[in-house]
Amino acid sequence: MTDPLLILALGVIIVVGGIIGLKLHPFLALLLGAFVVAFLTPASAIEQFALAKGTAPAAALALSKKGIGERIATEFGNTCGKIGILIAMAAIIGKCMLESGAAERIIRSVLRLTGIDKAPIAFLVSSFFLGIPVFFDTVIFLMMPLAKAMTLRIGKNYLLLVLCVMAGAAMANSLVPPAPGPLFLVGEMHIPIGMMMVGGTIVGLFTITAGYFFALWANKKWPIPLRDSLDARLVDIEAIAAKETIHLPGLGLSLLPVLIPLVFICLDTALTAMATPGTPLTTSPLGMKLVNLIKFFGDKNIAIVTGGIAALLVLAKEKKGSKEGLSPFVQAALLSGGGIILITAAGGAFGGMLQQTGISARIADMTKEYQMALIPMAFFIAAVVRTAQGSATVALITASGILSGMASNANLEFHPLYLGLAIGCGSKLVPWMNDAGFWIICKLSNLTEQEALKTISPLLVVMGLTGLVIILIGAQLFPLV
Repeated sequence: MTDPLLILALGVIIVVGGIIGLKLHPFLALLLGAFVVAFLTPASAIEQFALAKGTAPAAALALSKKGIGERIATEFGNTCGKIGILIAMAAIIGKCMLESGAAERIIRSVLRLTGIDKAPIAFLVSSFFLGIPVFFDTVIFLMMPLAKAMTLRIGKNYLLLVLCVMAGAAMANSLVPPAPGPLFLVGEMHIPIGMMMVGGTIVGLFTITAGYFFALWANKKWPIPLRDSLDARLVDIEAIAAKETIHLPGLGLSLLPVLIPLVFICLDTALTAMATPGTPLTTSPLGMKLVNLIKFFGDKNIAIVTGGIAALLVLAKEKKGSKEGLSPFVQAALLSGGGIILITAAGGAFGGMLQQTGISARIADMTKEYQMALIPMAFFIAAVVRTAQGSATVALITASGILSGMASNANLEFHPLYLGLAIGCGSKLVPWMNDAGFWIICKLSNLTEQEALKTISPLLVVMGLTGLVIILIGAQLFPLV
């Protein structure tokens, strides 16, 4: 078996089958898939892959002679180097924003701006932007009590609020760094992180708009009352109102952990495009100092660490006088982030072994007459993997591993950003009982499984397909190459 497509099919079957059939943890399933793919890949294919990347002939030959374990460990380590600090610090930022009340302050400020009548839009936008630094399930834990409290106040539209929370958090989780999936994408597909932030936000806003209109329709067709249950009790409105006035930091402080990395990374991306030789930025001493300063803080690792320090300072201010200090919060954040780092690094090893089979060259040959077909192909691959095994992150990792070689294809008619965004949108289809997020939203919202299947699942299908259409239009009109 030397055909890259056959090796790919077997690798995906092993990963998906391991997670579903053998109930393996994704980390173990991805590593097992990497070992099988590496074992089946002939040395000649590995050498050809390395030569195609511009590796010196001697180095390409040396790579083909390396042992399976060494090649897998190398790709595992490379992925950790790209995303380890970013995911760990993103976990710390998210945890600190929750514990300090900064996340809740942002939500309440948006609600105050929009008013009660526009509460669903406020929940939608808040969940999307909170979903960038905060993990998906954490956003749901934070937002659902607020959705229940809002429903008790206005007496209607509970399903609309639930779907708005789900729509915002789900799309940010797959489109905008520093969420783990998009972080892996930008490293694997050589997409500038600032460009992915901007592109993911633009596509995300289109998709959540489509999700909002679906949520309005679903709320009218299947109005669902607010229920109490043992899994998720109804909230105490007075307690939530008291928390707003007593424990929450100011809006400016609350926004700092998110704005600092976002602004510096985007400034660095803009400077890279503008600071060409001969411009004032590169000829004047002051301009060069400014460029060097922004480039230092615009490095993705330094930017996210700076945001993490800001988040810790906000938490320290809010917890002043507390005996427990900051260590328990940091430790809890690193425990959740560490598992994601391991899964993502194992996915990097799996993707690296797939690349060495020559799968990218094979796909490029299949689509050379019409490269625009690569975008729906990327979407479809991610959608199939997501539907089969339930994890959007695993779907992102698998699809980007298969297609990452296309990013370095000099003849690609559009920027690799569009492939990354298509993979992100495809990873939303289709959530059902094999998805942990599906059960989290069911239990916290008190929706039945049947109610969730006819509302949440089609919601994400609508948003994912909307994203695909927007990406295809964008690649045609603004190829960015």
